[in-house]
Amino acid sequence: MVVRKQQRGMSVMNILLMLALAAFLASTAFKVIPHYLDFMALEKMIVAIESPQGQGMTSPGDVYAYIEKGLTVNSIREFDLEKAMEVEQEGNDFLIKLNYERRENLIKNIDLVVKFEKEFRVRAPQ
Repeated sequence: MVVRKQQRGMSVMNILLMLALAAFLASTAFKVIPHYLDFMALEKMIVAIESPQGQGMTSPGDVYAYIEKGLTVNSIREFDLEKAMEVEQEGNDFLIKLNYERRENLIKNIDLVVKFEKEFRVRAPQ
């Protein structure tokens, strides 16, 4: 009987704690993952400048317009492109710097902060 008593398994309190932890992690993931998906969509838009879709881009203004259209198509809202992206032209190449952060409220006054920084050097097809 002593051995059977030691092998009873998890108590109800342990199960509730595990469920609470799983719910917290799921809530956090559901708040952070969309920001990463938006960033990946931005990366694809920037890299696509080198494809035939980017043909005819001759100035940083063209790049901003192209990315702005991509944001609309991908339903990325509340994104200030002028603050988050910097475009410099060097000959036929564009140096594009993405630098922004997104904040998501987690619990009352505790926020999740996700920061994205990346540089791209792309050449628009002629």
